[in-house]
Formats: sequence, structure tokens, C-alpha cells
Amino acid sequence: MYKNFPFYEVAKEAEERIAQGWDVHQKFTCVKCNSRQTIEKPNVFYKKGTCEECRHVTDIELNGCNYMVIAHAKE
Repeated sequence: MYKNFPFYEVAKEAEERIAQGWDVHQKFTCVKCNSRQTIEKPNVFYKKGTCEECRHVTDIELNGCNYMVIAHAKE
């Protein structure tokens, strides 16, 4: 089972990571087919997301989300 957290709490925490120079990708679970989705565009949080599997639009603001971080090595 996937873990989703309140939208605004996740977005606030993600802003801190973005400010540190990391790339953050929003993740959510489709409410129709339960497929885990990752938003391709980094550092942007959407309130709705379309499932790539079943095309259902999930209200991410209502149902929550999470994120993954991609840290870049310093040169």
C-alpha cells in the first residue's frame, strides 16, 4: 500500500528540498485503479493528476500525495 500525506504539508516540505537545489517529483495514487503515479515535471505540485494507466483524474489536493527527491552530485 502506498503512503499519501496531506497535500499542503507535502508541498511545504518539498519547497524546502527544492530550495536546497534538489529536484522533487510529486507522486500520487490513482483513486480508481490504485496505480502509483509520478509527475514527470520536477519541482511543480499539481492539485489534480491524470493516471497513465486508466486515465482517471484524481483530486490530489483531497486525497494527498508524496514526493521523491533526486539529489545532484556537487561538481
